[in-house]
Amino acid sequence: MKNLLSALFAFIIFSSFAIPTQLVGQDAEAEGPSYTTVEEFQELPLAYPKFMVDNLWILIAAALVFIMHLGFSTLETGLTRQKNTVNVLFKNVFIICIGILSYALWGFNAMYPGEMGADWNGYFAFGSPIGFESAVDNLTGSYADYTYWSDFIFQAMFAATAATIVSGAVAERIKLSSFMIFATLLVTISYPLTGAWKWGTGWLDAMGFYDFAGSTLVHAVGGFAALACVMLLGPRNGKYLGDGKMRPIPGHSLPLATIGVFLLWLGWFGFNGGSVLSADPGLVSLVFVTTSIAAAAGGLSSMFCSWIVVKKPDLSMALNGVLAGLVGITAGADSVSVLSSFFIGAIAGVIVVFSILFFDKIRIDDPVGAVSVHGVCGIWGTLAVGIFGDFSVVTQLIGTLSISAFTFVFSLIVFGLIKVLIGVRVSKEEEAEGLDISEHGIEAYPNFQNVSEY
Repeated sequence: MKNLLSALFAFIIFSSFAIPTQLVGQDAEAEGPSYTTVEEFQELPLAYPKFMVDNLWILIAAALVFIMHLGFSTLETGLTRQKNTVNVLFKNVFIICIGILSYALWGFNAMYPGEMGADWNGYFAFGSPIGFESAVDNLTGSYADYTYWSDFIFQAMFAATAATIVSGAVAERIKLSSFMIFATLLVTISYPLTGAWKWGTGWLDAMGFYDFAGSTLVHAVGGFAALACVMLLGPRNGKYLGDGKMRPIPGHSLPLATIGVFLLWLGWFGFNGGSVLSADPGLVSLVFVTTSIAAAAGGLSSMFCSWIVVKKPDLSMALNGVLAGLVGITAGADSVSVLSSFFIGAIAGVIVVFSILFFDKIRIDDPVGAVSVHGVCGIWGTLAVGIFGDFSVVTQLIGTLSISAFTFVFSLIVFGLIKVLIGVRVSKEEEAEGLDISEHGIEAYPNFQNVSEY
């Protein structure tokens, strides 16, 4: 009996992958679906198993992207001081909660408003709350290779990422309330608006711009929002000295930071792999490989580059190199060769080293290197699609610069208004004491001696 069940399961899975990639449940010669109810669709002998596998993969990918928020939490915590641990973790918990809810209430329908020319102008669409009707169009191949519900939850996992990127860059000196207001506005208004330009069939999509999983639409958005905030916020006290020298402020737990990077690498299999939007065996497998090759190449190139430049093998640079490779490959993980993914990742790993050093030189204080990893390498990854793939470099440049510039200006205006109205920075005394005490009234490690205090 056990062998019989195993053989039956194997047959279903094999059959599901053997189905053509046309909309499931749809006759190739017919104008519409060959079913009118969910039950009727479920009785189709071949289409429904494929639909189940595709839908299941989208949900698994959504869960992997969710794990990335744990990765961001531990990475940001590890690269900052222990007296700010509770604050960093609190912000990350807030971000995923507000990201899902704001995306449900406004962002999803603002980012995917319909076909350009028919339902919207390609530049801006008003959002609205999602609907969860159990209609046949929402639960079968009439909608896509996955349900409407799966589509929403997968995209919602992406929505909070941009604000999470900002969280690390402004860590250790920002007012909690000010950050919460900014993060809400970024994820509710700015992220869906620019996302619609490409993924919502907007003007960049019509131009031929390509960004598979979000080197620009997610990562550069977060990176340049972070840059605007950091410029207005100013550096941490004691970071830059009056004689032009810089004082390193090391994070309190490199083990936590390393765990965070490995969690992010794991989650990136869902981030990129899920963006195939089906369980297509060829494409998903290719994306897994190009993603890992780029990450590994980025890690190695940043290791050796930083070793040469700063004369020591720097673990934090190596960790950021892995992330740089992942950000770099995200725009073209499905459309470049495996060999190209190596070069994309390796170049990103070198870029991130010099970018981090450059921003420190001009006194832009970014505790986790978010602007360099996500902003600068996000632009590189988007351009790399044109360099190594079959897309126009000029179009890629227009796309990434327009989205990055819009996000930067939006963030500069919004964060600037918050700064004028309620302030964005804690006092000198609160910063010295640590935001865990001043903002939350609790320590993350109450039985541990404080270290690295300035």
